Amino acid sequence: MTRGSGRGRGLLGRRGAWGVLAAAAVLAAGCSAADQGSGSGPGTAARPGAAASAGSGAAAGAAASPGTSAPATVAVPGGETLLVADFGSDTVTFVDPARGATGSVGVGTAPYGIALGADGRAWVTTAEGVAVVDTGTRTTVARIPYATKTGPVRTGEYRGGGMGIALSPDGARAYVGVNVPGGDGVLEVVDTASLRVVGTAEVGRRPFDVEVARDGSEAYSVDHDSYTVTAVRAGDLAARRMTVAPYGTAGGLGGWLKPHYAAVRADGRLALPFEGERLAVLDPRTGAVAVERMGAGTHQHGVAETPDGRLLVVGTGSDGTVDGPPSLTIREKDGRERVVRLQGAHEDVAVSRDGKTAYVTGGFTRDGYWNGITVVDVDSGTAQRVAAGARPLGVVVLPAPGTDR
Repeated sequence: MTRGSGRGRGLLGRRGAWGVLAAAAVLAAGCSAADQGSGSGPGTAARPGAAASAGSGAAAGAAASPGTSAPATVAVPGGETLLVADFGSDTVTFVDPARGATGSVGVGTAPYGIALGADGRAWVTTAEGVAVVDTGTRTTVARIPYATKTGPVRTGEYRGGGMGIALSPDGARAYVGVNVPGGDGVLEVVDTASLRVVGTAEVGRRPFDVEVARDGSEAYSVDHDSYTVTAVRAGDLAARRMTVAPYGTAGGLGGWLKPHYAAVRADGRLALPFEGERLAVLDPRTGAVAVERMGAGTHQHGVAETPDGRLLVVGTGSDGTVDGPPSLTIREKDGRERVVRLQGAHEDVAVSRDGKTAYVTGGFTRDGYWNGITVVDVDSGTAQRVAAGARPLGVVVLPAPGTDR
């Protein structure tokens, strides 16, 4: 998942145990991809007030006009700013969750994931390399080329280059999942002081998400097209793959029932949602996978954990296997769920510092995306769409000025 350092058993019904909060979420409005812009080099400064209009994939409803959005109805923590990766462009966008976009910075073609360091630097995976953004000055200060050959720089869901990214707890390393079209992926290790790739490990196909153990001992690549999670030891970069396929692997490359994103729980296990029906819980020490029931019945992508241990899971909508609408599942530690309906497909989710607000990106890796975020009050389920960015995927929460990161 794109987070800061300091992403078959019996089935439940299509509705969670707490029901679907449809009334609380009546909002303002396979794998092809829309065309996207060309890359931008390091040193690019912010573009004040920039925001994209609705993209060609905005089938779920047009975004608001550039630079505008409806007044927020969800109370958001004062001073928080979001940073989103504009997969439909070559920028990252700074977002006031109450008002919308406040500026953007060029980072490179088709940015995907973001990780935030305690020093205020954001690490962004693009098709061209890992961009380093100083979030204080709102400038791109470096772009680190990949050590792995990923083919021509392209856009779209299957482009080569970086996907998931995560930082070690001490911020000394960035672990980058690099997609190699047509083959296995690579986990590249970036030294954050020297800005160089200092090691690599082979992982599975299309590393959608990268996570790190809370003690920093391992990094985990969620290998979408291999139905695996690859654990890579921090010390010697030794790798081992573990199958996570609660529906089996018979669908192969063309299947929908694959892992996408994970959240690392306090006990060290990884939670990976599937189809709003099954939550696969992987113990990376043994490779054992337990399956818990879910109830949203929707194809699921992004997942995040709140400070008090609740899981937030993004539902993208029907995929031909399940037919539930786009949603955000709020899952308590005891397994009870509330399902907040969203308008249109979304991709990833981040949580406010106080754990009370979820920020869900509207980008989506497939068609049907929209150019903005949905802000959700975790306790009440009320939601508000805010126009910002260009097909935003990854998202991190920047702290308010003067607060600890």
